[in-house]
Amino acid sequence: MRRMRFVILILLLGLCGTAEVAGAADAASAWKALRAGGHVALMRHADAPGGFGDPPGFHVDDCATQRNLSEKGRADAEKIGSRLQREGIVFEKILSSPWCRCIDTAKLLKLGTVETEATFGNVVVLRDQRETLTSGARALIAKWTARGNLLVVTHGANIQALTGISPASGEIVVVRSGGDRTEPVGRLLLD
Repeated sequence: MRRMRFVILILLLGLCGTAEVAGAADAASAWKALRAGGHVALMRHADAPGGFGDPPGFHVDDCATQRNLSEKGRADAEKIGSRLQREGIVFEKILSSPWCRCIDTAKLLKLGTVETEATFGNVVVLRDQRETLTSGARALIAKWTARGNLLVVTHGANIQALTGISPASGEIVVVRSGGDRTEPVGRLLLD
């Protein structure tokens, strides 16, 4: 029985070590891809407390009716932008979901002009449009063939629909562009 416990413990420790190495490998791959250019960075907005979706009666064009960034979220967005700048990462274009928490995150990064793009709207709130929004986002990513990188600040559920990855607040999932699949190449959690 002791031997079996020891074997299980060794296996569990091995799995923990693998997860840590995989995280470091994911980050290294993401940095390499962004430095090379021609990739798309899908970023979940920074911390916005209050669960999923928005309060009843919210309006996309009225930030006072939505879930918004916390002070931590605002500070994290600025730190993430500073880190990307220190690493020499440049984005040729920056797109955002029309939701205020995404626009605010994108602007607080201070990496360039931010444009809103409806196809990155919240697929949780707009669940009846989920397939259309996800297809539109996938098509936009597939069309990105520029030498520079594209940054998209959107919602966790949108990134999960595109990549199968459920990112943390402020996390960046880097994907290949130019194909009909949204294939992740790495992840960055910078806050």
